[in-house]
Amino acid sequence: RTPPGSSVGALHIFRASPKYDDTIVIGGPPCQAYSLVGRVRSRGKVGYVPEEDARHYLFREYIRVLDKLRPAAFVMENVKGMLSSTVESRLVFEMLMEDLSSLGTGHAHHYELRAVRVEDGKASLQEAAQPSDFIVHSEAFGVPQRRHRVIIVGIRSDLAGRAADAEIAVSGMARTVRDVIETMPVLRSGISRGRDDAAAWRGEVLDAAKLLAGISKGKDNRALREAFLTVSERVKENPPTVRAASRLPDGYGTSNDELLQWIERPQLRAIAQHETRGHMASDLGRYLFAAVFGTVRGYSPKAADFPLVLSPDHRNWHSGVFNDRFRVQLADEASTTVTSHISKDGHYFIHPDPIQCRSLTVREAARLQTFPDDYLFLGNRTQQYVQVGNAVPPFLAKQIAMLVLKAVN
Repeated sequence: RTPPGSSVGALHIFRASPKYDDTIVIGGPPCQAYSLVGRVRSRGKVGYVPEEDARHYLFREYIRVLDKLRPAAFVMENVKGMLSSTVESRLVFEMLMEDLSSLGTGHAHHYELRAVRVEDGKASLQEAAQPSDFIVHSEAFGVPQRRHRVIIVGIRSDLAGRAADAEIAVSGMARTVRDVIETMPVLRSGISRGRDDAAAWRGEVLDAAKLLAGISKGKDNRALREAFLTVSERVKENPPTVRAASRLPDGYGTSNDELLQWIERPQLRAIAQHETRGHMASDLGRYLFAAVFGTVRGYSPKAADFPLVLSPDHRNWHSGVFNDRFRVQLADEASTTVTSHISKDGHYFIHPDPIQCRSLTVREAARLQTFPDDYLFLGNRTQQYVQVGNAVPPFLAKQIAMLVLKAVN
């Protein structure tokens, strides 16, 4: 494990025997220099020179390990932005592929590079015709998240003949946010400033629902108005609690669903790390609006869709820069990519249930990443969110591991 909150690249070496012939190396260099967000931040730094940023070249440390160990196979993972990142007027990905292709110079064997391809419910390792062939879509493997990453598999040439026919059946069923978080205990958000108790929360949500129902006028907004009134009635009759976090849902651990069998652990007596964070009272109305809008309209609202009364006190709110400042995860679709930014404020990860009026908990984010419920994250809650967001979905990793094992065995 990397330290809590760490964003360094991970390198894992598995050895079945003392011989390097039985070694498989799995990992990837840190992605901050390649990610689109990281590149934007770097451009904003005065005097930033990409060629002087050592992070661009950390992939060579990975290659140095490969050259020393000469493993049977390796798996290299990174963000999709690596395909378009440039340094020294060259694409970083071109430099990477050149270095990987030169592995084995002076040795008996080189490495054949393969892309993970999914077709007709089966995954196999194929030669890539273009860089984009190395992009793996997590949702094609039954992960309830649109997470797209570059994954390169290298097979040592003396073993590559075995890899040609290797394939596995994948869990390619389209999975949604609802599939993995609907059974979680219902929780209300906390209030980060001022009075934080059930009565205060109930009052804030009821006031917001009444206000939004009142301004949702006209034929086009009738469904929104009715939804806000429904929320108001439900909150009055059965408001959620902030203390139901650990309770196991009915039927927990008994599902025949492959993904839930992977996530749920029958031996557990409670669900850990499913506690709400506190939100500003002014944000509760925005979360409520986003969740109702997403339920009724089928997409997350943009800044222009929010009523003026909910506009944050930010001069750039209407500039288009913050179009997706508040994003609800739609219940009947795969989630957007769970990133470490969820540790900051949660605005991009609003729960789809309007009654709960909050962002996702650590455990809900972990479930979208397909971490089993008995996997505990270390450190404080911010560090836990960072670890969840920086991870490769374990359910995806398991399937790629099975494919690589079959390819070299």
